[in-house]
Amino acid sequence: MTVRVTWVQPEDLVGHELRQAAEDGRDARAIARRWYEAGGAPAPERAGASTAPAPELRALAERLLDELALLDSPLDGDEPTDLPAIRAACPDWPAPRTDLPAVSHDRLHAAWLGRAAGCLLGKPVEKLPLAGIRALARATGNWPLTTWFTAKGLPAELAATYPWNRRSASTSLAENIDGMPEDDDLNHPLLTVLLLQRHGPSFTTADLARLWLDELPAGRTFTAERIAYRNLLDGIEPPHTARYRNPFREWIGAQIRADVHGWTHPGDPSAAAEQAHRDAVLTHTANGVYGAMFTAAALAEAAGGETGVHGCLAAGLRVVPPRSRFAHAVRFGVAAARGHGDFDAVADRLHAEYGGHHWVHVLPNATLLAAALTHADGDFSGSVCRAVSGGWDTDSNGATAGSLAGLLAGSPGALPDRWTAPLKNRLATSVPGFDSIGFDALAEQTHRLTHEEALRP
Repeated sequence: MTVRVTWVQPEDLVGHELRQAAEDGRDARAIARRWYEAGGAPAPERAGASTAPAPELRALAERLLDELALLDSPLDGDEPTDLPAIRAACPDWPAPRTDLPAVSHDRLHAAWLGRAAGCLLGKPVEKLPLAGIRALARATGNWPLTTWFTAKGLPAELAATYPWNRRSASTSLAENIDGMPEDDDLNHPLLTVLLLQRHGPSFTTADLARLWLDELPAGRTFTAERIAYRNLLDGIEPPHTARYRNPFREWIGAQIRADVHGWTHPGDPSAAAEQAHRDAVLTHTANGVYGAMFTAAALAEAAGGETGVHGCLAAGLRVVPPRSRFAHAVRFGVAAARGHGDFDAVADRLHAEYGGHHWVHVLPNATLLAAALTHADGDFSGSVCRAVSGGWDTDSNGATAGSLAGLLAGSPGALPDRWTAPLKNRLATSVPGFDSIGFDALAEQTHRLTHEEALRP
């Protein structure tokens, strides 16, 4: 019997690394030829493993992954990973603030609710192509997207063509939502709360690694996080955990861990970005790290309560090297949103530009997130619906859009009831100590971690 463990087996990683090499300009043609001549498969378009198992290729796959890691990228100079080099590349890096504004319990409560609602909206259509998302919503009278997806009234042939996400349909369609189900987009913010409670804002990347080994089930990790977890078990130290045989190091995983870093530094994007960097380098490099720093900085600006959505996005860009592909993706998304009144046209333009990337890669999702937030102009429903309706990593984009738009809304009462009532103030999770916790209680714990109350050195 062959045991298949998605996202970590070497023979399933080579295709993804070859794709990553093409994206960052490394010449891997000779390695690719050896792989395909031996019968190796290209990267699967949407799944975590190739269609057919090929354990007989494992030894070759391990050699090729190591050879691929030695290839130089012409983009390295514009896309550093070390924090001093990132700061040196950012001419408009925000200055630390001494007159920091406070963030209210209500604002943090709205952020938690917004993150959960946006995530839940995107869960049933995760992994589906853009055409499928549009078809499912149109068939039930929900396009442009304004509320939860539903299977009621959906033609059987359409449901068969575009099946809901099999892990999420039973908990995330309008007719069966009963509180917030477990999702990695909520598990990781919970882990960040634990991290800050135990170690304070001066935590190290090694502290985060130990926390994962103590509290995060391996089966609740995916893509770069699962690779880093495996590397930790193999005795590899961070930050090399992010690089060793990890073709997902520029995907979206670090970005979904960034929210609490931003929420707990209201009005201080610089400190939020630096804290997010220490978290991100456990699993990611370059653009994957920028996703976390951008998000944390934008959320810190929003948590300060002094800036609208466009200022928040600008604050996020100030902590990202301006010549990087991530910065270009954000600028492209903002420009596309400003150029079209119809968001379907915006999404089509984004997919034409970034459709060659895997749906979990950070770049297409960054351009979509920036476009959705820009186009919605701070409106909560518009932000989460646009982020989800644009496809790619629907639950992650909905979660981050909801987080920022929730902060801007300022209080739970400012969020439409159709988004918050089904959550029933209850979150399911496998993170110890948090299962069935209320979002109000999470807001209280997070509030105690803000700059005014974080007492650890």
